[in-house]
Amino acid sequence: MAAAVERRHLGLIALAALPVLVLGVFFVLPVTGMVRRGFVVDGSWDAGTVVRVLGRSEIHRAIWFTVWTSLTATAASVLLGLPAAYVLHRLAFPLRRLVRAALLVPFVLPTVVVGVAFRELLGEAGPLAGLHLDGTPVAILAGLVFFNVAVVIRSVGAAWEGLDARPAEAAAALGARPWTVFRTVTLPALRPSIVSAASVVFLFCATAFGVVLTLGGLRYNSVETEIYKLTTVLLDLPGAAALSILQLLVVVALLTLAGRLRAVPDPTQHRAVVRPRRPRRADLPQIVATLVLLALVAAPIATLLVGSLRVDGRWSLGNYRALQTPGSQQTLVAPATDALATSLEIAVVATALALVLGLLVAAVVTGRSRSRPERRTRAVLDGLFMLPLGVSAVTLGFGLFITLDRPPLDFRDSPWLVPVAQALVALPLVVRTLVPVLAGIDDRQRQAAASLGAGALRTVLTVDVPVVWKPLLAAAGFAFAASLGEFGATSFLYRSDHPTLPVVIYRLIGHPGAMNYGMALAGSCVLALATAVVMLLVERLRVPSLGAF
Repeated sequence: MAAAVERRHLGLIALAALPVLVLGVFFVLPVTGMVRRGFVVDGSWDAGTVVRVLGRSEIHRAIWFTVWTSLTATAASVLLGLPAAYVLHRLAFPLRRLVRAALLVPFVLPTVVVGVAFRELLGEAGPLAGLHLDGTPVAILAGLVFFNVAVVIRSVGAAWEGLDARPAEAAAALGARPWTVFRTVTLPALRPSIVSAASVVFLFCATAFGVVLTLGGLRYNSVETEIYKLTTVLLDLPGAAALSILQLLVVVALLTLAGRLRAVPDPTQHRAVVRPRRPRRADLPQIVATLVLLALVAAPIATLLVGSLRVDGRWSLGNYRALQTPGSQQTLVAPATDALATSLEIAVVATALALVLGLLVAAVVTGRSRSRPERRTRAVLDGLFMLPLGVSAVTLGFGLFITLDRPPLDFRDSPWLVPVAQALVALPLVVRTLVPVLAGIDDRQRQAAASLGAGALRTVLTVDVPVVWKPLLAAAGFAFAASLGEFGATSFLYRSDHPTLPVVIYRLIGHPGAMNYGMALAGSCVLALATAVVMLLVERLRVPSLGAF
């Protein structure tokens, strides 16, 4: 018996060895190196460096801008997302799945694409130019809401889908008005999922590097764009490290809060999903709100597409053909089509790495512990594997940039560094997609298969694979889309002769010339199309991945 327990413990450690090694080299080491850069000056410990950096007025402005924009965008996302969550998860109507997929696409769109789309919508030649919102905080808020409202729809909608309709129907039968029913019956039942979704949206808004950078430039600095400016413009690495430490602490605190909120008992947890019903007259306000939200989501993308097809006031594919050139005045080192090929190649590698690591992590986290040492080991590994959730892509990229630059870990010029960084960014999506599925498999099925003579491999093929293959495809889709549009970490790590398409788009909009701007629009449409197709395919699998966040 003791020998069997020991073998299981050793097997657990062996299963976790690869992700622990990758996490140690490409996450723990860069983060600790970043912390050391912030606290150690001229070889001696100096905590005053962090205090002096955080005492600067520009740092105060960046922190305050991050806080108030994140709070405002979170409130707007919840207010706009709640009606859509109800309509898309409780009502049955034609094209419901298509509308739901369309509203979920923004979540996986590259942040650079979102920024370019709103610049085209609100800019001098855009249909909403008369509002004079281009380059203002309102434009940034609009981009943040556009990007994150899908989280509310998916997360709250999944909870709403499982609500027992009978209490609300009983309250209505007793004469309660629809608003009273929602306020006294439905809202209390949904409160845990709403608060959890809001905390995650706030986290995503606070770490929205690409949206703030493309819509606000360096005029309106968030914490992340301030880190970027300190690193690439002012060359103030200790200052950037100190600000990254602050962000790390805040993000970890937010993730801890979100995890505890998800742990609140949900009265819908063990109920079967309620079948959607046909709309009634009382549902008209929610339907109208959903249609308005659909129009708001479609407007930037439609404007982006139209702009990419217009050259000198005429319809043309010239902007797309120009992607085969380095742009006006040789803006690019290589044609944008090469950058697209680089992005696709990196995305494939990063997706494969994220799937391998994610499967191993999910298997370790969800395995059944049969001894105290095994249980303790699994708990420690669980906490270790969740650490990447506490670091934004910008902080990760910065940490990799300043630490992995000398033997024996000189990876700064390695073609593997960007795929590994993107795999770590996508890893939470993979883990959060697979963990609920693996945890839901009854271990007695595996035991039954083993008792009938099936080996370990055959047990996995007959019990686990039929349940996991759809979520695994969904996880691959999310990882591919996230990698294809990743900009935060890549902006620090890319090689100048092999930029990714998001990096090229940002470079194009930063250089004057109608040709460069048209190429940025065309490149953004290509990225948006790729991620939208992936999102539509994932939606057909009906895997509740986003709700896990």
